[in-house]
Amino acid sequence: MASTSDIRKGLCIKYNHDIYKIVEFLHVKPGKGPAFVRTKLKSVTTGKVLDNTFSAGHKIDDVRVETRSYQFLYNEGETYHFMNTDDYTQIALQRDALDAYDLLKEGEVVTIIFNAEDNMPLSVEMPASVVLEITHTEPGVKGNTATNATKPATVETGAIINVPLFINEGDKIKIDTEKGAYLERAKE
Repeated sequence: MASTSDIRKGLCIKYNHDIYKIVEFLHVKPGKGPAFVRTKLKSVTTGKVLDNTFSAGHKIDDVRVETRSYQFLYNEGETYHFMNTDDYTQIALQRDALDAYDLLKEGEVVTIIFNAEDNMPLSVEMPASVVLEITHTEPGVKGNTATNATKPATVETGAIINVPLFINEGDKIKIDTEKGAYLERAKE
C-alpha cells in the first residue's frame, strides 16, 4: 500500500476495479482546509482518461510493474507488433496501449510496462524525443519570419506536426513525444 505522497507520473494503481496509470498530478495545499492531490488517470485496459482528487494521506493500491525494452517491428491496422531486445520474443498490442502511436517508426526502441503479478503488458512508454524526416510541407516564404510562424508538416510516420517556416522536405526534426511538438532540427 502506498499513500498520496508516493504519487508520481507513470505510477500504476488499482482504482475502481481497474488498473490506471497516472498521467499528470498536482499536490495542492490550499490556505484553508486539508491538502489534496489532483490527478489525471488513464485506464490501461480501455484507454479512458479521468480526473480524480485524492485527499492527502489517502491510501492507494499500487501495482508492482516491470519494464522491458522492445523494438517496434510493424503494425497491422490497430495491432502493433514489438520484439523483446533481450530474448527476441514478440508481442502484439492494441493501439490504445500506446500514447503517441503516430510518432512510432519501425525499429524504434520503446519501454513496455508489464504487471509483475500476471505478466500482462500495461502500457508503452515512448522515448522522450524521436527524430523523424519531413515527407511533405509547403515551402517557406523568405522574409516571412518576423513572428514565430509555423506551418504543418507531414513526417515519415504520417503524423502532422507544426514546424517553423525554415523547415523543408527531407529535413530531419526532433519531436517531443509527450506533447507531439517540434523541438529542433536534428543534427546530421
